[in-house]
Amino acid sequence: MSSIEQSVDVNVPIRTAYNQWTQFESFPEFMEGVESVKQIGDTRTDWVVEIAGVRREFEAEITEQHPDERVAWRSVDTPRQAGVVTFHRIDDNTTRVTLQMEYDPEGFLEKAADALQIVRMRVKGDLERFKTFIESRGGETGAWRGEVPGPHQQGGMGTGGSGTGYDIGEPMPPRTVNPEYPRETPLPPPGTGPIPPAPGTGPVPGTGPLPPRDTPGPVI
Repeated sequence: MSSIEQSVDVNVPIRTAYNQWTQFESFPEFMEGVESVKQIGDTRTDWVVEIAGVRREFEAEITEQHPDERVAWRSVDTPRQAGVVTFHRIDDNTTRVTLQMEYDPEGFLEKAADALQIVRMRVKGDLERFKTFIESRGGETGAWRGEVPGPHQQGGMGTGGSGTGYDIGEPMPPRTVNPEYPRETPLPPPGTGPIPPAPGTGPVPGTGPLPPRDTPGPVI
């Protein structure tokens, strides 16, 4: 596997930079060699790319996504690749976009392109073109602000996205952290009375005196 890491500072707020990156179908406008990207679901995209003169089509899935923080992905089939793009606030109007990527070049031409650092230079150029693209527009073309929990966060939530995409300016709804907290305790507050016996230490039912009856019971 080959690894690439490149960064670029863009002169737009972090929300704008992130929102634009979620518009995958716009990637051909600033990514060299990307012929088309089709969104086929909240977490699935279909790509047609050209690498070292070789045309390839593959599907990729979003494995983690958090608004204004990160988008991680991996290819479903060959060519094998995975990566993450992160967004870091420099100030109110400047954002650092960092792209980390691992891929497995296939065939002689792709391996030669990797050895000659052609792919690395292409990624660097893509980020520079993204900077020009978003700064010249002054705003994003759209946004998807849904959450996709990472593998360490899912805990039974499933493998897909949350299914809640939010438009620009729409806040995420609050979520309860733990509805069972605080738990009730059998102990009274300090100084308010005797501590009740622990479970299982009280008198056994049927061993104590019976309370008097107000009226005699039926005669059998």
